[in-house]
Amino acid sequence: MSSADDQYEQQNDVTGGDVPSGNNIDNDYTSRTGQYQIPVQKDEAPVEDPINPDTADSDQTLAQDDKEAIDQSNIVGGRTRGAKPPGGYKEPGDEEGLPGAEDGTSRGASS
Repeated sequence: MSSADDQYEQQNDVTGGDVPSGNNIDNDYTSRTGQYQIPVQKDEAPVEDPINPDTADSDQTLAQDDKEAIDQSNIVGGRTRGAKPPGGYKEPGDEEGLPGAEDGTSRGASS
């Protein structure tokens, strides 16, 4: 039994006759003897693929990814919704948050 994703890929990811033909291997950029700054491999060299296509889209793999991605040390232990600050809430005073008279911002315009 295959998933809907597998069925979709089978129907839509098939290459047809509209694929351009030509030389798909171009090794002109590969490292030559004596060039050691940045090694570049050939197009036909095998590439290690860490993804197993049989299990890549499974619920188990996705659950494992979530488990590895969530930092458990960063999660608040208790409920915070509805929590009140210690000592309760207080009404702000009339002058709270306003600049003092010494900074000149409350001075009236002079003519």
